Amino acid sequence: MYKFFIKRLADFILSLIAFVIALPIFVLIAVFLFFTNRGKPFFLQSRPGKNAQIFKVIKFKTMNDRRDQAGNLLPDAERLTAIGSFVRRTSLDEIPQLLNVIKGDMSLVGPRPLLVEYLPLYNAEQKRRHDVRPGITGWAQVNGRNAISWQQKFAYDVWYVDNLSFSLDLRIIWMTIMKVFRREGINAEGEATVERFKGN
Repeated sequence: MYKFFIKRLADFILSLIAFVIALPIFVLIAVFLFFTNRGKPFFLQSRPGKNAQIFKVIKFKTMNDRRDQAGNLLPDAERLTAIGSFVRRTSLDEIPQLLNVIKGDMSLVGPRPLLVEYLPLYNAEQKRRHDVRPGITGWAQVNGRNAISWQQKFAYDVWYVDNLSFSLDLRIIWMTIMKVFRREGINAEGEATVERFKGN
């Protein structure tokens, strides 16, 4: 009952309430990023959701679009702006994803939506992460976030799919709040965020 009906209803209600509460912060950050990123406060990108259906995820744009002389984007660490770094450290860049949850593309809790280009790289077990809606936070996020290996991350995602429950979601939300305050696992070692997944 929870997995097939109550979870979606709870996602909608809680996300709507959270977005209304966070609206002043949302507007303030959007204004700052509008000027920092030359009129582009938001970052939209195609991501696979439940059953690998593609949707547009929305986040605050924490990196600029600076390129080298050949026209290639500079490394993430060089494009991360000062305000973008703050927004990312405090996880405020995730606020716009509440709109994805309200729409039904995402859930508050579930495996994080990754890049579309990763889809052909998953093995059969890893593909099971798409059996549920992706989440703003998830079991992998509270067990290392960007500081763990891809294999560990996928193992946590599949474990969540197999053990999804109301009590587990509550536990993950509480652990997420603690992680945000402690600012743990935001970056992989030597990276601004996390290294790209290159297959098994």
